[in-house]
Amino acid sequence: MRFSALLRFSALSCLAATALLAFTALPQALAVETPQLVQKDGRYTLLVEGRPFLILGGQIHNSSAWPSEFEQVWKSIAALHANTVEAPVYWEQFEPQPGHFDFTNVDQIVEGARAHNLHAILLWFGTWKNGNMHYVPDWVKADTKRFPRTIRPDGEPIDVLSPNSRNTLEADKAAFVALMRHLKQIDNEQHTVLLIQVENESGNIGSVRDNSAEANKEFAGQVPADLLAAEHKQAGTWSQVFGSEADETFQAYHQAKYINEIAAAGKAEFAIPYYINVWIDYPLPMLPQRQVAVPGIVYPSGGAVQKLVGLWRALAPSIDMIGPDIYTNDSPFYRLTMAAYHRPDNPLWIPETGRDDSFAKFFFYALGDGALGFSPFGVDQTGWNILGDQQWKAHANNFALIEPMSREIALLEFEGKLKTAVEEPGQTAQEIDFGGWQATVAYGFPQPDGGRAPGTKDAHGAALVAQLGPDEFLVTGVDASVSFHLPGKLPWIRSQILSAEQGTYENGVWKPLRRWNGDETDRGLCFYEKPEVVRVKLGRF
Repeated sequence: MRFSALLRFSALSCLAATALLAFTALPQALAVETPQLVQKDGRYTLLVEGRPFLILGGQIHNSSAWPSEFEQVWKSIAALHANTVEAPVYWEQFEPQPGHFDFTNVDQIVEGARAHNLHAILLWFGTWKNGNMHYVPDWVKADTKRFPRTIRPDGEPIDVLSPNSRNTLEADKAAFVALMRHLKQIDNEQHTVLLIQVENESGNIGSVRDNSAEANKEFAGQVPADLLAAEHKQAGTWSQVFGSEADETFQAYHQAKYINEIAAAGKAEFAIPYYINVWIDYPLPMLPQRQVAVPGIVYPSGGAVQKLVGLWRALAPSIDMIGPDIYTNDSPFYRLTMAAYHRPDNPLWIPETGRDDSFAKFFFYALGDGALGFSPFGVDQTGWNILGDQQWKAHANNFALIEPMSREIALLEFEGKLKTAVEEPGQTAQEIDFGGWQATVAYGFPQPDGGRAPGTKDAHGAALVAQLGPDEFLVTGVDASVSFHLPGKLPWIRSQILSAEQGTYENGVWKPLRRWNGDETDRGLCFYEKPEVVRVKLGRF
């Protein structure tokens, strides 16, 4: 995986606060430093202006990146308390005629983000959008000879462009290069745009691979050497080498090479981090509308689904990371999916997830796993959503809690000092282990003395605890209490709270608002209804 050289951070030795303050005093020259992904000790962060940055994202609807919609978009992102907007760039709008580019929408996204003190992530809707070709220009759709469609095994074409077409690749690449060249002109100093998504949930819906005469001829031949090396396979035809997986592997190979070439050409113009998002592989019981577990039906064939992440990392080195789009609130599967993409060669980043309240607790799972960011989809007020009417206040509550200290949280994640606990049905209490200290997290209220915590009705409780020093912690939560204790002992046995300050971070400096004591500390630090953060110092006796 190609990443920029590591920035030399000083480790948190005694107090994390010391390092946090040090970052606020970095030289002014770093203010225009290019965003970059950095890895240290197996953990990743996104550096923005030379400091770790946590993406609190909101992705707008597919048809909302138009000037007529921007007023409500900015209001919606503000209501979400997000710090980053994810907005699409449409090939059909950007290049309405071959070689003629319209920068109107792109400019308004960047200018609007700046005006509202936001960063932006641009999503390139090019050859693929959700396994189809629906955002390509009319002149591409109309010329099926120059830009061939994917052909099904029965000979029928589908509304997906073939990744085996050089003409289509060159056309997409030329448009993408024009976009990146323009971004460099308008954003090379301020770096409002943090990341570029190359295509959107790429792959075929309707056929596992292209079955055109040209593709079939290649499929009958020898597997390319670079794929054999990546998969540690011996030479042979596609069917000989990959058996029942041959068709999907053929599609994935050409698709990954196609997207990698586009990304490499874009980076030659504007070298900020690029990623792809993925329509993941869900078990059939989660997809009652799907009857057969076949690529091209249950997910776009060729995409970087869970089993193909490693292959994509090898074949597409110009893509800096792969992020899963997760639209199930099944907690075990959600966490397994995060684990599949949280790899030594791939940072964890959730570019899309459900916006309703049942998805909000996964934000805390993501933070505990060191995610670079988290972004619910469909957060603007167009009145349309494929999921229908929903209650979705919880993401805004989470972001309101974390946003004032998002830089500090990003640094603590990168230093491996942050841990979370998340409620699951029937599990009303959990332990967080920091070695010399432990924290008991109990969910739901009221919590009677000597009694079991009741939990919440929908198991949404969560807590975040970060170690600032040997005996100092930053604590917050949602419908949860946090009680510190020594290993093997109950709270208040040989331990005590020296101080518990409620406060907030302002420009990297902790600003205390009031001190908690008595009822606010005797039964643990309780976080209920209001977004509050406490900095606690502990002592032994």
